[in-house]
Amino acid sequence: MYSRRSIGLLTLFVALAMLTAACGGGQAATPTTSAAAAPTAAPTEAAPTEGAPTEAPSGEAVTLDLWFHSGRGAERDALQTILDNFAAQNTNITVNAIELPEGSYNDQVQAAAFADTLPCLLDFDGPNMYNYAWGGFLIPLDDYVPADMKDDFLPSIVNQGTFQDGKLYSLGQFDSGLALYANKQYLEDANVRIPTLDEPWTGDEFMSALNSLKALDGVEYPLDTKLNYGIVGNEWVSYGFTPVIWSYGGSLIDRDTYQTADGYINGQATVDAMSLIQSWYQDGLANPQPAGDTEFTDGVAAISWVGHWAYAGYKDAMGDNLLLLPMPDFGTGPKTGMGSWNWGITSRCANPDAAWTVLDFILQPDQILVMTNANGAVPARRSALSQSDLYGPDGFLNLYVQQIDMGWAMPRAITPAYPAITTAFQTAFGNIVDGADVQSEMDKAAQSIDQDIQNNNGYPID
Repeated sequence: MYSRRSIGLLTLFVALAMLTAACGGGQAATPTTSAAAAPTAAPTEAAPTEGAPTEAPSGEAVTLDLWFHSGRGAERDALQTILDNFAAQNTNITVNAIELPEGSYNDQVQAAAFADTLPCLLDFDGPNMYNYAWGGFLIPLDDYVPADMKDDFLPSIVNQGTFQDGKLYSLGQFDSGLALYANKQYLEDANVRIPTLDEPWTGDEFMSALNSLKALDGVEYPLDTKLNYGIVGNEWVSYGFTPVIWSYGGSLIDRDTYQTADGYINGQATVDAMSLIQSWYQDGLANPQPAGDTEFTDGVAAISWVGHWAYAGYKDAMGDNLLLLPMPDFGTGPKTGMGSWNWGITSRCANPDAAWTVLDFILQPDQILVMTNANGAVPARRSALSQSDLYGPDGFLNLYVQQIDMGWAMPRAITPAYPAITTAFQTAFGNIVDGADVQSEMDKAAQSIDQDIQNNNGYPID
């Protein structure tokens, strides 16, 4: 028996299936791989979590299905290590882990939801949670998560997992980060100021830096924007470039009511931001059709606009010449992307208490570090961050944590309409990169999003 929302969800099925979500919003060069970094260290088996439950709440044997997306090998290995750690100290709960191809993950989840065959535990990319929760496919976690545990999570992770009804539906092992990797030698040769968190580049400084870097011998395109990941059908576009819009003071939708995109995605601030982005490609500052993923490491680009997942490969290629710089301020303060794959318990689960026992273990700090040591992502809990060589106070990637702590990170639109929003934005973005009129494209995007909201009666919440 479907809820009244399920019928509306059918109209989003195709849009949601197009979301090739990735860890941290990006995606590797091939369409079925995650954008999580290559491992910075081999996954290591963590010590058993002290005090973790060792039997199902009922005391009886329970078998639970767990679905997860097929990311890079290191991520899969890390999850298996974590589940092995759980099994080693638990005799009552058996976890049946099922790996699904990432490229078709969301449509398989949707199909299972409508067929009432969802597993107990499910992972999903952050912004897709709102559609699942609205459809009634997830249960709130508030009664399971102790206050001190919730307080230990980064605020961005809690914000990502909280829906418009104020309830917490998901938690993740890791967050993501967007910043600028730079070639130190090129910046010095071009006499470009190295920005700091206290004094990030302004929009004008950023553009001046790009033009100065373009004049250097060897630099073909000063800015690498990872369009090799893809545009339409790839979540990188929304994750990677809406921070420019936010920093301009724009938005893809009215974030107070989530009832209209008109005046927002096609508002002046958003149009100005997209006009700037279009100029990167029209003025030869960024390559609209990169042949591969090596512009920055090959030295033909001076700055790479990308997320945390690029670190391991960049560090291997560039060593001490690699810099990590904060996001620019285009007018209303620097903004960065956030959010990544996270976990929830489905409403179909016959034993949610046992499912929480498993999820609670997965989310323990030592198990989080098993994962983040493998995929290079931002550990989701403070207690894990303090133990991380990369993200701790002296770590090379600590800037990502500081950007989150400074309030620069914003979640993507917290609404069940997100699949329609990101699809419309991706389509407009692709056309704008190809030279289409910015205002016209954003007007069409607004119409498409508002039609979806209308078709679903405003996505009412009971």
